[in-house]
Amino acid sequence: MTERDVAMRVNGRAYRARVADRLTLADHLRQNCHLTGTHLGCEHGVCGTCTVLVDGADVRGCLTLAVQADGAEVTTVEGIGGPDADSDLSLVQEAFRRHHGLQCGFCTPGFVVTVTAFLRENPDPSDEEIRDALSGNLCRCTGYQGIIRAVRDAADAAGRGETESSSLEA
Repeated sequence: MTERDVAMRVNGRAYRARVADRLTLADHLRQNCHLTGTHLGCEHGVCGTCTVLVDGADVRGCLTLAVQADGAEVTTVEGIGGPDADSDLSLVQEAFRRHHGLQCGFCTPGFVVTVTAFLRENPDPSDEEIRDALSGNLCRCTGYQGIIRAVRDAADAAGRGETESSSLEA
């Protein structure tokens, strides 16, 4: 097994590590960066629980190798939040809370990251566009109606200027 040195910024903090060539980004984030908000579900890129942002684009952490993120800016669910990410909720997170867009919570980090990226690119989506954007994330608890309401509310609130624009930026 060969190893390589990787360096990346994760949630604004620099991380360097020597990793196996085949180590996934999700495993690197969990094992080496100690950020456990990125969950592993199917490990085939189907469920979306491992979604993170790499240079602003949403990617499946279980399909992306850590070496592919060398030199990148990575944002995990822990990096999405208000000015004090340890205590403030982002617009998306607050909408999920308000509309009970979660049940067991296992899928929630992937949904929050996906929705954050989606609303940054499409701040005024139709309900059909919301459903399409969420189609790559699975919720086994069937919490989709609350999730869709949360996305609609977050988009509407951002449109009314109820939050700083940084809440939707990675």
